[in-house]
Amino acid sequence: MRTIALTGGTGFVGGNLLPLATGRGLAVRALTRRPMPPREGVTWVPGALDDPNALARLCRGADVVIHVAGVINAPDRAGFEAGNVHGTMAMVRAARDERVRRFIHVSSLAAREPELSDYGRSKRRSERVVAASALDWTIVRPPAVYGPGDREMLDLFRMARRGLVPLPPGGRLSVIAAGDLCRLLLALIDTRRATAETYEPDDGQPGGWSHREFAEALGAAVGRRVRAFSLSKRLLSAGARLDRLIRRDRATLTADRVRYFCHPDWVSRAEHHPPMSVWHPAIPTPVGLRATADWYRAAGWL
Repeated sequence: MRTIALTGGTGFVGGNLLPLATGRGLAVRALTRRPMPPREGVTWVPGALDDPNALARLCRGADVVIHVAGVINAPDRAGFEAGNVHGTMAMVRAARDERVRRFIHVSSLAAREPELSDYGRSKRRSERVVAASALDWTIVRPPAVYGPGDREMLDLFRMARRGLVPLPPGGRLSVIAAGDLCRLLLALIDTRRATAETYEPDDGQPGGWSHREFAEALGAAVGRRVRAFSLSKRLLSAGARLDRLIRRDRATLTADRVRYFCHPDWVSRAEHHPPMSVWHPAIPTPVGLRATADWYRAAGWL
């Protein structure tokens, strides 16, 4: 039985990956900071990315590392560097020391524009760490990921349910369902042609979605006709300052995110899509958004 050493298994994407992996007969060794209930096919490894002994136990005897864990929101650059750069360095070191050759690194489309945000900068730096390693690596840059269990897009679903969706200034974006992203990560385990490649997957929507189109798709998912309206960068920046004043380090609308949101092109590039023979998206976004809205309702989140 092949074994995956997984980081981020207690998070959104990793949580979607676990049942897919074990359902295919793969064993998963997953890093966790907190006690987790027993799960068939999963061995929980207590520890964190700054614990070399835990990372050694995680990687020992594994066939592949899938490094999903990362920091998506931090109060300053140092927080992103610690989670995304130093955490990746530690995983690369553990994989090398434990002789795990295959390394799949989940980055972000934000790494394409590292000057826009501290998050994007840290993700680009993490990619350089992986690319400089002597491992058989593949980097995956997902666009916006949605699906059951996601809290990042939850506020957008809630606003759509109320019928009003504020948007950033004009631009386009790509999205991907968590299930499709996880299928790609598993497909890459034994794909030799993917070594030393950086992929930008998406939902298969040519040219991505305009912000307004995506807001309307959210409305359809929650059964509401929505009114979408654009906010200026100045207004979003004022909102970020207010959020920081009220919620301090727990603020979610940060200046870093405002710069990211206002960039006009977050569309996955067709020339960097994974080969169709390896993977292609199976979840149409309207279908996936409806399923996500249904999950939110069942969980009492929406």
